[in-house]
Amino acid sequence: MATGPLPLPITSSLISSSSNGHSTSSSRSKLPPLLLPSPLPRHNYQQQAESKKRRELLKGGLGLLPLALVESILKEPLTVPSAEAKEAVVGSYLPPSPSDPSFVLFKASAKDTPALRAGNVQPYRFIIPPTWKQMRVANILSGNYCQPKCAEPWVEVKFEDEKQGKLQVVASPLIRLTNKPNATIEDIGNPEKVIASLGSFVTGNTYDPDELLETTVEKRGDLTYYKYALETPFALTGSHNLAKATAKGNTVVLFVVSASDKQWQASQKTLKAMLDSFQV
Repeated sequence: MATGPLPLPITSSLISSSSNGHSTSSSRSKLPPLLLPSPLPRHNYQQQAESKKRRELLKGGLGLLPLALVESILKEPLTVPSAEAKEAVVGSYLPPSPSDPSFVLFKASAKDTPALRAGNVQPYRFIIPPTWKQMRVANILSGNYCQPKCAEPWVEVKFEDEKQGKLQVVASPLIRLTNKPNATIEDIGNPEKVIASLGSFVTGNTYDPDELLETTVEKRGDLTYYKYALETPFALTGSHNLAKATAKGNTVVLFVVSASDKQWQASQKTLKAMLDSFQV
């Protein structure tokens, strides 16, 4: 009866060692491909970048999300940005503010964020110094993975200036704060109740009611805005935070400017002007 070829035997001649105890290159080359040892994994740049991504996202507020969601979205592949994709100062591409030419005007549109493209957030605007830079928002924090039915808040846009501070716009689904459709911010509750729900997204970690220095209610058109001044010595965002919130459609939009003690001394007037300019 005809039979197929027998498997190649592993003989002592194939695994012979040199006198110093190491396999010789000639004997190694004779091993069948399946018997060759697999190369050791390399600790390359991609692995380092993945580890850094996890640390930064958990530090920057991802730890506030439910554990199951964190475990899921941390599996998302990391795209290492190209060297050409550097942030430019906003004064190089945004128009001067008509109300104050020392600032430029940012008007959010559908090209700027996933939520605006999905129609889940209404366009908003604010003024900003021309020296600030728009920063990248990680895909897993931008709401891109859950639009148009996100259950947790997401970051719309971020800007930064090393000497003056940071800015971010955070959006929260209305259903997270109230069951009433198309609720106004007054329907959700008073200023203290709203900041108690959203304070951790101002600070980047935790919110303590004792950190709230001042609240103000402002009417602009058909919308009511709640404004906040906070002193937050343990916040990841900075020891000084100013925030402004309103509700429109299915979303509560929160505008936050933050500064360290050093930045606050030099830029608090600028940050307050930015806060006052925000509107949906």
